[in-house]
Amino acid sequence: MAVTKILARHARLDLAINYAVNPDKTDEEVLTAYLNCDKGHACNQMLATKEAKNNRDGVQYYHIIQSFKPGEITPELALEIAQAFAKEHLSDYEVVIGVHVDKEHIHAHMIFNSVNQVTGRKYHSNAKSYYQQIRGISDKLCREHGVSVIMEGKPSKAVSYIEWLRQSKGQPTFRSMLEADLREAIADANDLGHFFLLMEHKGYEIHHGNRLGFRLRGQERFMYPERKNAAYSEENIERAIAGNLAEIEAGSRPAFIPRPKPQPYRPHPKYKGFLALYYHYCYLLGRIEKRQYPPRMTPHLRQEIMKAETYKARLKFLQENNITTADDLTACMQRAENAVAQLAKQRTILNVRKKKRKKLFDALAAEESLAVSKALYEESLSGMEAEYAQYAEAKAVLDACGFSRQALTEEKADIYEQLAQLNKQIRAERQKIKLCREIAVSAAVMQREVAAQEKSLHEKETEHSFTNRR
Repeated sequence: MAVTKILARHARLDLAINYAVNPDKTDEEVLTAYLNCDKGHACNQMLATKEAKNNRDGVQYYHIIQSFKPGEITPELALEIAQAFAKEHLSDYEVVIGVHVDKEHIHAHMIFNSVNQVTGRKYHSNAKSYYQQIRGISDKLCREHGVSVIMEGKPSKAVSYIEWLRQSKGQPTFRSMLEADLREAIADANDLGHFFLLMEHKGYEIHHGNRLGFRLRGQERFMYPERKNAAYSEENIERAIAGNLAEIEAGSRPAFIPRPKPQPYRPHPKYKGFLALYYHYCYLLGRIEKRQYPPRMTPHLRQEIMKAETYKARLKFLQENNITTADDLTACMQRAENAVAQLAKQRTILNVRKKKRKKLFDALAAEESLAVSKALYEESLSGMEAEYAQYAEAKAVLDACGFSRQALTEEKADIYEQLAQLNKQIRAERQKIKLCREIAVSAAVMQREVAAQEKSLHEKETEHSFTNRR
């Protein structure tokens, strides 16, 4: 699945180009390509175009990112698609292409000049140009090369920070579960009425208004997925169902889509203390250890998933730290607090070192980042006077400090690396403190709930036994 986005940037061209063709990300620049410009001279040529067309202000370049589904495409094919896209949509612009393979998903970066080298006019990016040109051309090329495309429809609003945070951690949200149920119902439905019936069987109440709204029974508010993705409007859902039926009739899609079967429950060893309490509590919350998303999950258990994940995290913490009693919990929290205090002292010492070297570190960064501007100034390119003055000032500071640039670079890297490690350790210890406090507060409540649950089960068993004897 290919996902595209375009960014307008006022920053320096050289930094963007260097990022796109980074050898560490592009297999030593094997996965790079150039359109209307030459390798090693792309930045100079783009700046020269701006100068020749007298169009130097405003947006300096545009950055198109084309991301593909993990495992669906090879780096070479991604580069081929990106080149074809640039030739079709950006034929009169200078373009630098780099395919990055440093992450699980392969993605292509396209940096192109904001000024057309033929007309001298600026590129204009808006919603219409994105969906009709960028998205349209990208989807067409993906289909031609056998790569899947995203569903019809476009997002209209960004997700909330909390939702984004949960998604980034791979945790389910009510919205993601709703969209998963919608996709499953669309795939199984024979018509729109059948779709609504399937959603009701999944435990949703449906609001028929200007937008379709869904909520689990017991929820306070309806969710309107069409606001985030137009694919979930009533018209597009009906169109998707009709498309599925057409594919089934054509034989390109199976009439029945098999669902994964639930995995058998895996028994756990015998635990005591807090571990036993948390295992039992997680079991009562929906047998989450049996399967993460039970096929027959009731609406009420579905709402408890978020709560269950919290208890699973605490359970993992108790296991890793071998905590079984309240004394163990107190000792663990005390160790974490002492560790935070020691780490904070070390961080303060490093921050003092960093502050003393701030002027030199800033000069080192300025000299490195302005090296391209210096070269352009020495080539008599106008408009580089201010950047060259900043470069000369930074060079003078470094020349007078008495330290070599290599030594400063190593010291800076060492300080920043140590600070990063210390901050990471502090966050981990503070998380331990937080978990200890949460466990101490919730343990009594959990014990009461477990006792009430067991009492209720005992009463039901007793009543059942009495009925059978009669």
